[in-house]
Amino acid sequence: MDSKSRVRFLEAAGAVGETVTFSGKGTVYSYTTVLSAPEGFAEQAPYHIALVELDEGPLVTAQLTDLGGEPEIGMRVEMVTRKLRTDGEEGIIVYGYKFRPCLM
Repeated sequence: MDSKSRVRFLEAAGAVGETVTFSGKGTVYSYTTVLSAPEGFAEQAPYHIALVELDEGPLVTAQLTDLGGEPEIGMRVEMVTRKLRTDGEEGIIVYGYKFRPCLM
């Protein structure tokens, strides 16, 4: 879907310009284990990437972190900010969201 089609779709759905706040909690819908990581992520391999169904409905893709074992479909998770990678010669640290098992 190109960007113009996406905007038309969002307009038809009444979502353009609407601000939505998400709780950051959800459920693991599906996951895979990355054994051969792309450049910039090799030191993290193996790691798990999941489709997380947020409590509000949307699905997001994110890395799972702070696991004590293998992830499970249906596992409750919460969003956290974590280091994603280090870029460039200056070693700029890039942070983003990952999901961990819910603590509460």
